Amino acid sequence: MNIILFTNKHGQVWNFEINLAVTGLVTAALLVILSGSLLYTGFNLGADEVTHVAEWRDEVVAQRARVTKAKETAQDHLDALTLRVGQLQAQLLRLNALGERLVSQADINSDEFNFDALPPVGGPQAAAELPSTRLPDFLGMLDELTVELDDRTRKLTVLEHLLMDRSLRERVIPSGRPVTEGWLSSKFGKRADPFTGKPEYHKGVDFAGKEGAGVLSVGDGVVTWSGARQGYGNLVEINHGNGYVTRYAHNKEQFVEVGDTVKKGQMIALMGSSGRATGPHVHFEVMRNGKPVNPSRYIAD
Repeated sequence: MNIILFTNKHGQVWNFEINLAVTGLVTAALLVILSGSLLYTGFNLGADEVTHVAEWRDEVVAQRARVTKAKETAQDHLDALTLRVGQLQAQLLRLNALGERLVSQADINSDEFNFDALPPVGGPQAAAELPSTRLPDFLGMLDELTVELDDRTRKLTVLEHLLMDRSLRERVIPSGRPVTEGWLSSKFGKRADPFTGKPEYHKGVDFAGKEGAGVLSVGDGVVTWSGARQGYGNLVEINHGNGYVTRYAHNKEQFVEVGDTVKKGQMIALMGSSGRATGPHVHFEVMRNGKPVNPSRYIAD
C-alpha cells in the first residue's frame, strides 16, 4: 500500500509505502502490550484491594476484641459497685437499728426520729444542668460515704454505751415508792416508839395501806434475804450494787427467794403486819455502804 501526501508548503510530496503484514504484526503487538499493561494494572489494583480488605478485617477483629474487653471491664466495675452498695446498705441497716435503740433508751419521741422514713428535703431547681458524674468521682463519693458511715457508727456506739451506763445506774440506784398504794405514816430518824412511847432512832420510813397491797422493788438487784427476821417480821432484802441495799419489812406474803434477780418496779411481796407492827404497812430502809440513809432522798414524789 502506497500513501501519497501533498502539502501546500513548498509543494512537497510525501510518499509512504505500508506493508500490511508488518502493520498487522505491529498492531497485534501493540494490542498485546496494551492488554498486558491493563491486566497488570488490574492485578495490582486487585492485590491492593485484597490487602485493604485484609487490613479492614484485622481492624474489625481488633475492634471487636476491644469491645469485648470493655464489656468485661464494665461488668467488673459493675460487680464491684454492686458489692460496695450492698456493704453500704448493710451498714445503713445496722445504723438504723442502732438509732432505734438509742431513741428507745433516750426516751425520745420516735416520730421526730423515724428511721423508716427519709428526712424531708427540698429546694429550687438548678438553673443549669450539672455534668454527669464520672466513674472515678462516683467511686470517690462512695469512699467518702463509707468513711462517714464508719465514723457515725463509732460515735453512735459510744453514745449507746453511755446511755446504757446511765440507764443501768438509774435502775440500780434506789428510786421511787416501794408500794403500789399507801401513804407515808412514819419518817426517818428520831421518833417515839409506837409500843413503849420512848424515843428511838427509826432507820427507815413506813408506808401504811391496805393489807395485801403490792410491795415493789425500787431498783434492779439480787435478793440477799427473804424470810423472817426479829423485829422485821417477813423481810425482803435486795442488794443493788455500788453499796446500795434496800429492805422491805412486815410483809404478809413474799414472792422472791434468796438469789433471785429482780427488776425495778417488780412486785416482790404483799403488805402485811408481821413482826413488830401495829397494822398493815411496809417498813422501807435504804442502806449505803452498810449505813442507813434517809430513804426520802430516793423516793420520787
